[in-house]
Amino acid sequence: MIEIDDTDRNLLRALCEDATLGTGELGRRLGLSQPATWRRVKRLTDGGVLAGRRLLLDREALGFGVTVFLGVKLATKGRVSLDEFERAAAAIPEVQTIEHVLGLYDYRLRVVARDLADFERVLRRRIMTLPGAGNVEANVMLSEERLPGPI
Repeated sequence: MIEIDDTDRNLLRALCEDATLGTGELGRRLGLSQPATWRRVKRLTDGGVLAGRRLLLDREALGFGVTVFLGVKLATKGRVSLDEFERAAAAIPEVQTIEHVLGLYDYRLRVVARDLADFERVLRRRIMTLPGAGNVEANVMLSEERLPGPI
């Protein structure tokens, strides 16, 4: 684990707000030179703190107006069942995330659909036919607020 100071935290906050910022702009915002900012970004990347940058798409603008979180309990247990389920779920384009969790359900899936009728189609034809899928609980997302992480 690498040491992180206040300047590193400010750099991380700025990148969380806009990951497209270059080291020149980051440096101007933080009162650092471009080379000093580049060295910090490289150190944070090499140390595993910056694990990558992602592009966030506006799902609604792309026609996906419904997001549903599914709790999935597997009907059968075992390593083969987990691997088969994960591989098959990952092949469904509407499944955005697959989380193996501890608790009432074995998996939590984030699924997007155009509307509720489209979600029902995905649920019936794809999710319920996944290998090992047993009980499923759906929670439709009403709104989402992104909060900054603990930096």
